Amino acid sequence: MLHSIISRATTIEISDDQGGNDGKVRLITTKDLSAITRYYQRNRQYLQPWEPVREEAFFTESGWQRRLEQLVQLQKHKMAFYFVIQMHDSNEICGVVNYSNVVRYPFFACHVGYSLDEGYQGRGIMPRALAATNQWMFDDQDMHRIIAAYMPRNGRSAAVLKKCGFTIEGEARDYLMINGQWEDHILTAKINDAWIAPLS
Repeated sequence: MLHSIISRATTIEISDDQGGNDGKVRLITTKDLSAITRYYQRNRQYLQPWEPVREEAFFTESGWQRRLEQLVQLQKHKMAFYFVIQMHDSNEICGVVNYSNVVRYPFFACHVGYSLDEGYQGRGIMPRALAATNQWMFDDQDMHRIIAAYMPRNGRSAAVLKKCGFTIEGEARDYLMINGQWEDHILTAKINDAWIAPLS
């Protein structure tokens, strides 16, 4: 069973069945400029096969300064949420979980994307982080549906989504341009079965 503790600062402590509390996820802030830049610089080649082609500015602090300003505004207006993952023994960012295209009435849904540092693979970090942030989106943001898509050859992403309770709803041809090529994607979603209409 995964446990999470959510503070007013939107920091979620994550732990596994053994009670090992070795990490946290929290909403990104402008103070993360250097750390998020280093994360993408460090994982540039590793993430390249799974992401859209990035402009050079994406790997610079000046580029991320502008992007962070936009993300903070989107979070303020509850239009998107960008979480970073950190281990308690390090100030470095080792992964991200981002929720975009947040739509309220009558859809109450959003899309989720994520990535994890190459050096932290195989430790069960992403399923724990994704499960915790999904629950926050359900409980705090009143989402009814969270949508995720992955390329058929991305077995790790498929395993993460399955472990977090996403179900396959279909397949889309030429869905996203990834690394310069149109790629088919498997479409999945996780439904909030305990959804209650928010007070207006």
